[in-house]
Amino acid sequence: MDYLDLKLIHIVSSTLLFGTGLGSAFFLFMANRSKDLAGMHFATRHVVIADWLFTAPSVVIQLVSGLELMHLGGHSLSDRWVMWGLILYFFAGACWLPVVWMQIRMRDMTVAALQNNTEVPHLYWIFNRWWTILGSLAFPAVAVVFWLMVTKPF
Repeated sequence: MDYLDLKLIHIVSSTLLFGTGLGSAFFLFMANRSKDLAGMHFATRHVVIADWLFTAPSVVIQLVSGLELMHLGGHSLSDRWVMWGLILYFFAGACWLPVVWMQIRMRDMTVAALQNNTEVPHLYWIFNRWWTILGSLAFPAVAVVFWLMVTKPF
């Protein structure tokens, strides 16, 4: 594959990854703030779908295309900007994996609450707190990865 074609794929997948994450975070955060059960269910259901359709494939494409671009560009895993980019990439992934699990559980809790005409259990709000904390850690890490890939500072 041509370097520029691969770079385009890499840029588009990074845009999907960051945009889907930011959009999902915003809509679920706002739905949870409203405490409207139907809205919370709608948001959790679609955030889970968005993660499977957009985020998960983009995560894979980012790693594969990034490593190939590194190779084609004459860079090495020992280059400090590459090493830090990968560390932050895997850190963000380590934050994202439990978030995916929590989102699925949160979705299921909203389904049960709607079916039983009850409020979501207290566990939902515990997951929401951890979901917010982990997302707040992952997003800056991804932003720094963007900076590293563009500037290659060291």
